Amino acid sequence: MDEILRIVPKSIREFVERDCINETTSIEEIRLRVGRPVEIVRTGRNQLAKRIQPPVFSKNDASLMMGLLSQHSLYRLEEELRRGYITIAGGHRVGIAGRVVVEHGEVKGLREIGSFNIRVAKEKKGVCAPYIKEIYKNGKWLNTLIVGPPKTGKTTLLRDVARHISEGVLEKNIAAQNVAIVDERSEIAGCIHGVPQHQFGMKVDVLDACPKAEGMMMMIRSMSPDVLVVDEIGREDDGKALMEAVYAGVAVIATVHGTSLSEVKQRPMIRQLIDHCAFHLVIELTEVAKKGKCKNLLPSSLKTNQGIRL
Repeated sequence: MDEILRIVPKSIREFVERDCINETTSIEEIRLRVGRPVEIVRTGRNQLAKRIQPPVFSKNDASLMMGLLSQHSLYRLEEELRRGYITIAGGHRVGIAGRVVVEHGEVKGLREIGSFNIRVAKEKKGVCAPYIKEIYKNGKWLNTLIVGPPKTGKTTLLRDVARHISEGVLEKNIAAQNVAIVDERSEIAGCIHGVPQHQFGMKVDVLDACPKAEGMMMMIRSMSPDVLVVDEIGREDDGKALMEAVYAGVAVIATVHGTSLSEVKQRPMIRQLIDHCAFHLVIELTEVAKKGKCKNLLPSSLKTNQGIRL
């Protein structure tokens, strides 16, 4: 939590330290809204405080926090303000909301910030280990889609899969392979100045803050990956780029928001990918399941990829 405590005002820092003594590992989010009490989310439950009355986050606190985040130069955060979030050391992400600045119909940034959502990045090494025998078969990593609603551990699982591929699995005689991560929202690797804040081993290359579709094509052309890792696919362009990877012989491991496979198949792009077996394996995660655990492993029948039109 040290990286997080450095970017919040002193009064908030002292409150978090007092309220969460010896329990920082259970914190998932810290929500700060101007004029309202500090809110701490622990393991999926919203709690204002466990022991003491939370302070009210003030407008002055918001100004101080922006100063700490930007090192007192909002210009250096121009791109982050346009995207609506800032990645800090440790891979933690600070979502922001306020008055939107629009030019020619496009979002150019945010001003008068009124809300911050600090999402605590956590590495849970080994969460994918029980499923390696499903994801890795016949000497190769299978094209895998991880399905789940928010806060079910999709990115945590994806991150650990990427780590296992990059490091190899000695006890299963699986050699390390090159992994290309397209990290549009800086959530998988949590890069700062292009350097991943999470541990991935020696064979990972990260394209940070790049649109997924364009990033997948860039990685295929430039980095010759064995496996391509991408979070939260959904747009038509994502599907086209993903199929290009499949045709190029690159394994793809991706996530998508949804409560079940049947739900995400209602989206035309996802349905076409599933129907034409772009993915050989689907992992479903649910809110009631333990974080990082699979409810269902659904191997698809292997068919040809002829005739795909996306």
